[in-house]
Amino acid sequence: MVFHQLPDFGQAVSLGTTIMAVKFKDGVILAADSRTSSGSYIVNRVADKLTELYPDSIYCCRSGSAADTQAIADIIRYYLQVHAAEHDAPPPVEIAANLFHKVCYSNRGMLSAGLIVAGWDKASGGAVYNIPQGGSVHQLDISIGGSGSIFIYGYCDEFYRPDMSKEECLDFCRKAVALAISRDGSSGGVIRTCVITEAGAERDVIPFYEVKIGPPMGAPGAAPAAAEAAPMQTDVEVHSDN
Repeated sequence: MVFHQLPDFGQAVSLGTTIMAVKFKDGVILAADSRTSSGSYIVNRVADKLTELYPDSIYCCRSGSAADTQAIADIIRYYLQVHAAEHDAPPPVEIAANLFHKVCYSNRGMLSAGLIVAGWDKASGGAVYNIPQGGSVHQLDISIGGSGSIFIYGYCDEFYRPDMSKEECLDFCRKAVALAISRDGSSGGVIRTCVITEAGAERDVIPFYEVKIGPPMGAPGAAPAAAEAAPMQTDVEVHSDN
């Protein structure tokens, strides 16, 4: 008799993932894949890892334990609503980042959470903050995280430019996440993006296979705009000897 080992469904649901947030000249863009897993079992292929913290101005990317990051995001969302009510104005992105820092650092021995907070406010414009496991907080122009991030550090270092337009930055983020998905077994599904500017938040989703991996728009060696629309070739031609 042959026994097959079943997946351990008792494991915590994990966002083994690829997340990123990037500043461009008019605001910020957040991007993430959509796969969540419990051990080797894929729990959700189209999860939403871009979580709204304050309407149209502040979002976060979540990696680590799905339960931990959802609970933390709910807590921060509540405090931001209280802050907005007390000051009769949208909260700054820095306030959201510091709240994440306080919650994550105070509970650092019990949480598995790596987060990126990004948004736009009148005081600082676009802003990106990284809160890794342990609860420290770092303000950056570009932040990447999750298991897939190790595969795209070189790509991001090579092609990121702070003066990118919205279209160039969106293409850069999609191609970076697509590259991570193609290499990381814990990343997959679709690519979700959120563009946040003074005008508000604009969300979008695109299938991974529709992204042509290569240099982003505006970079040396990038494909012409017409070629960017061509989907990535995914089929394999089979030849028969008969």
